[in-house]
Amino acid sequence: MKKSLRFLYLLLAFGLMVTSTVNVKAQCAACTAAVETNAKSGDGATHGLNNGIMYLLAAPYLAVAVLGVIWYKKYRRKNVDLNMRGEKFNLN
Repeated sequence: MKKSLRFLYLLLAFGLMVTSTVNVKAQCAACTAAVETNAKSGDGATHGLNNGIMYLLAAPYLAVAVLGVIWYKKYRRKNVDLNMRGEKFNLN
């Protein structure tokens, strides 16, 4: 009973987090002012700022992917013979 009630509370909390959204401004006041004035004048600085944000967003994912590929290539084994007996065994 307690386990199902705890799961229900967790599900309710997750549902509230997913359904409630709040608009936020993720830029400082100076960046926001610069982007607004450049966007109104038709300058290309907004495009550069968006590219910079995407670069900063992609860099950690790319680093983890490179480390994952290096780890996979270094530690994988090819043609390993396990020499398993035909007996049943207990893993506990």
